Amino acid sequence: MLFQNILIPVDLSTQSTRVFKVALDIAKKYNSKITILTCLELDASHHIYYEARPSSKQIKKQSKIVKKYFEKLESLAEKSNISIKSKILTSGSAVNSIVTFAKSQKHDLVVIGSHGRTGFDKLLLGSVANGVSQKVNCPIMIVK
Repeated sequence: MLFQNILIPVDLSTQSTRVFKVALDIAKKYNSKITILTCLELDASHHIYYEARPSSKQIKKQSKIVKKYFEKLESLAEKSNISIKSKILTSGSAVNSIVTFAKSQKHDLVVIGSHGRTGFDKLLLGSVANGVSQKVNCPIMIVK
């Protein structure tokens, strides 16, 4: 089996849902397991609309929103009879967290969207997909 464990980092955008569906097709073909992952950033000082470090109350609220989104994706996977796990990480760097997680869990493939943020914020931040593609050791598919 070529791709046993597929990692799909998501940011809850419509693009992430599209990426998930592409990865789901790959998982069907290779009878793979899927892990969906999102990162809640603790240090948002690099964002153009900077706010202070989120409180535990804000993190819990964000986690609830993420879990609801994950339920939607998990439902799609179950309909396709694909094994799925989900993980929420709190981090200072989404790129480093995704790369570390992919390596530690021995993922064979990372499927990620080419962009989530747009405009000046993306220019300021650089691309998460680009950062992950430069650092991860396994194959990566960037979906436009």
